[in-house]
Amino acid sequence: MEYEFIKTRIAPCGLHCGKCFSFSEGEICRLSEQLKLSLGDFDIYAERFVSILNEPIFAKYPDFKEMLSLFSQGKCKGCRKERCVIFKSCNVRDCIEDKAIDFCFECPDFPCENTGFDNHLQKRWKEINIEMKEGGVEAYYNRIKDKPRYD
Repeated sequence: MEYEFIKTRIAPCGLHCGKCFSFSEGEICRLSEQLKLSLGDFDIYAERFVSILNEPIFAKYPDFKEMLSLFSQGKCKGCRKERCVIFKSCNVRDCIEDKAIDFCFECPDFPCENTGFDNHLQKRWKEINIEMKEGGVEAYYNRIKDKPRYD
């Protein structure tokens, strides 16, 4: 796999932008748009299925449709092109640009407390970067590229 392509999918912190629900070129965005198209004008059917099928869950279709619409919008171009739209307190992008590196593990100060992440993400960030440092970016990408981001 080409390293430059991998960098379009893996953020400087190591998170997989390509699997993020907000990534405009991601699978979630693409599949959500396909599902919206496949469902067409399902609203009226959802209303009818509440009684026809005796399935009250169909009454929640407007909420599902709203979430599906959000997922299909893909508002982010990735952390290497713009600031993270999910983790607004992230300091990683600015830091790696200042240091002219691609990933946090390449920094002599890694691991640090300058990420701006909460405790959960800080722990995940550290584990991901240690894995990339020890096994390589391409090996890390190949291991996670087909896995869901939200496990």
